Amino acid sequence: MKITKTFKVFLGVAILITDLAVISISSVFAADKPAIQAITHAGFGGGTDVTTRMMLLRARRVLKQDMQLVNKKGGGGAVSMDYMMSLPADGQHTLTWTTGHAVSMALGKTKVKISDMQPLARGTDDPQLFVVNCKADIKDAKKFISVQKSKSLKYGTTHTGGIDDVSAIAFTKKGGLKDPTIVAYKGVAPIKTNLIKGDIDVGVLNLGEALTEINDGTLCVSIVLANNRMAKIGNSPTAKELGIPVSLSTVRGFVTKKGAPADRVKELEAGMMKAMSHNYYKNFLTEIGLDETSVVGADEWGKQMEEMLKEMTAQLKALGYIN
Repeated sequence: MKITKTFKVFLGVAILITDLAVISISSVFAADKPAIQAITHAGFGGGTDVTTRMMLLRARRVLKQDMQLVNKKGGGGAVSMDYMMSLPADGQHTLTWTTGHAVSMALGKTKVKISDMQPLARGTDDPQLFVVNCKADIKDAKKFISVQKSKSLKYGTTHTGGIDDVSAIAFTKKGGLKDPTIVAYKGVAPIKTNLIKGDIDVGVLNLGEALTEINDGTLCVSIVLANNRMAKIGNSPTAKELGIPVSLSTVRGFVTKKGAPADRVKELEAGMMKAMSHNYYKNFLTEIGLDETSVVGADEWGKQMEEMLKEMTAQLKALGYIN
């Protein structure tokens, strides 16, 4: 997730409000209920940290219960999942589950299974995009596919063994296209630079990462790996529309330990959904190039978690990361 200067200010205000809320709300509700542990695996200011903070900003008010961030780094999210499993199944904690957790599970870094987790709600759904130079003929999605039927294209990714190269491999395999040539960079900026220079053909990016260049007409989105088109780039078709059944996103959502009381699970889901319908959270989504369709309830979120893990496992095997 790209953090812009404007959003850094927005985030700073949100964190200040959050910190003040800890004092005011805990003083009112501490005697009634213990604080909910909001577990994350990411450091301060990253996409997972920010998403979690923006959710709990209003959720603690809705639930009338304090929520305290608990950071458990390590293993690409494996440590945070293992920590959650050490807690009682009482609905007094949440874990922010991400695409990275799916990768760690697929690679066997933890014994935690999807069935060990109770989905609550999704907070962000940032589809993978195939971004190209607007001067390239493959900005037309059908042309993109036609070209890759006869030759390999160079895909710029931010790393290997993750969502970016999995997206490229899954798309080309399911589309019957030539295998992509993966060019890994350290960060998003070099991908965009090399797209503009013409040294690579495709950048695997999220909307927020390329929004500035998309708005100024330098880069164009050829294909969206999502179930539905994105409002901000409504002219860009999905892979599924083109007959290639791939839907992959950088996702962040919330779970608790399986076995929590059903009424408590419903309370947490309803509280989060109401919190993320507030303008604070909607403005956050707008700032990172998303909209309110990112937010869904437990049923849809749970299905996506299962699909994500299945896709990650299959493609990481194809890449040789899993025997």
